[in-house]
Amino acid sequence: MYETVIAGGQVVTAGASFQADVAIRGERIVAVGLGLEGQRVIDALGCYVIPGAVDAHVHLQMWAGRYRSSDTFASGTVAAALGGTTTVIDFVEPEDEQAMIAALVARRCEADGQVAIDYALHMTIPAWHAEYALSEIPAVMDAGIYSFKLYQAYRRLRLDDARLYATLKALAHHGGLPILHSENGPVIDLLRAEAVRGNHTEPVWHARTRPAELEGQAVSAALGLARLAGSPLYIVHVSCAQALEAVVSAQERGQVVYAETCPQYLFLTEDELTGENGRLYICAPPLRTETDQALLWGAVERGHVQVISTDHCPFAAQEKVAEAVFAQVPGGLPSIEARLSLVHDSARRGLLTLNQWVARCCTQPAQLFRLPHKGDVAPGFDADLVVFDPERQVTLSSQWLHENVDWTPYEGISLGGWPRHVFSRGKWIVRHGEFHGPAGWGRFLFAG
Repeated sequence: MYETVIAGGQVVTAGASFQADVAIRGERIVAVGLGLEGQRVIDALGCYVIPGAVDAHVHLQMWAGRYRSSDTFASGTVAAALGGTTTVIDFVEPEDEQAMIAALVARRCEADGQVAIDYALHMTIPAWHAEYALSEIPAVMDAGIYSFKLYQAYRRLRLDDARLYATLKALAHHGGLPILHSENGPVIDLLRAEAVRGNHTEPVWHARTRPAELEGQAVSAALGLARLAGSPLYIVHVSCAQALEAVVSAQERGQVVYAETCPQYLFLTEDELTGENGRLYICAPPLRTETDQALLWGAVERGHVQVISTDHCPFAAQEKVAEAVFAQVPGGLPSIEARLSLVHDSARRGLLTLNQWVARCCTQPAQLFRLPHKGDVAPGFDADLVVFDPERQVTLSSQWLHENVDWTPYEGISLGGWPRHVFSRGKWIVRHGEFHGPAGWGRFLFAG
């Protein structure tokens, strides 16, 4: 007899769907089959049993100028758990002259003992670090980091083509995965300065000064450099047709290229920037058109976009609306709790299959970022499991969600489906939609 059995549900993985019970012993799944007996039996009749979701792109308690994202490691991971996410990947951003290992230690000190679910980290290689940081890559990888964040935008962070190429070549040599924020930063800076000089300060100018052409051009350039360097490349938050076209073309040539998009680009459009609360919707890249949105859904369905992450970076409404000039508004949107159910609702409406839903939100991020024992429902994997009720009707609201922010970009959206129970390494942390996990239960994952 097993310790815990989740009984009677429909197991949905990236590759299959079938009726089965799932048995847990300690922190691992030990059996998947019919008629399993347990000391504790959780009824999953009428529900899907899926692997815990992996959000590969979050920014918890992160500084952006004089503002700091409002979700802490504690509050953000509780919200994630309530939405069915059992692993997040955040970022390390070294300060000037700070060694990457020292920055990693400092970031882990912020997260360890606070996170409600397991977490991993990407290491940022910013412009001021690029020349001497390359020698640190092996030590950083030995400390459990596999992926390295690079930028083509933002003056303090962006790498010029020579530094980007050198960094890609070094990562290829050591076996690390570069993940890239791809926009043409220097031209964007010129456009933003011109707009402000012309007294164009409204939120819509955020989109007009970060046009899709500059995202597509930057992606094309980066893919060329990655091909020369012999490096794989993961493009974060792909938002538009031009960037998508470059990615698909490279993939069809046989280049190892992965793409991520986010709920904001799948569910929202640039029209939000012209509304009364336009400043709330400032993020980078900016929201795009309905045409871009439709093309992204097609790419997600066909597998050209392998991952749906959030880029969760919330700021209080007052912080966003306080800035009169679009260029000064802290950029980022909250969605760490709603992501899994938002994408499920689209699967329910036929945009994806259930297996693709699980693949993009759970399995492929775990595989791409080499998170051992995550992302599947099979013996030997961590018992990170979600009992997902596809019939539960919810209406998203900042009053109901648990993110530490006083607004949501998805206010009033009605969804079919929400997690009923969530397990993290066998610990029953969400019961009937309420969080019951112990403080600091999560642990750092060594990518490997």
